[in-house]
Amino acid sequence: MTKIQPLADRVLIRPVAAETTTKSGIIIPDNAKEKPLRGEVLAAGKGTKDEEMVLKAGDQVLYGKYAGTELEIDGEKLLIMRQSDVLAVIC
Repeated sequence: MTKIQPLADRVLIRPVAAETTTKSGIIIPDNAKEKPLRGEVLAAGKGTKDEEMVLKAGDQVLYGKYAGTELEIDGEKLLIMRQSDVLAVIC
């Protein structure tokens, strides 16, 4: 995989795959699936002089629906966004 290191207050996130069925077993078609709002931090910048980086690789996070920029690297869809676009860390 290509190595990517985000700069400043940005993080690289791998979105968790959207669920394809409901609890009752109904299959959800591709055009009805919502964009995932959860992912794993793959890499993080060093922060800025005004904002310390609190996220680290391996953190499971929640982010806003329209947050970040989508990238496709080595056939894998990833997101890069500012740390402030991340809403929460899942403990």
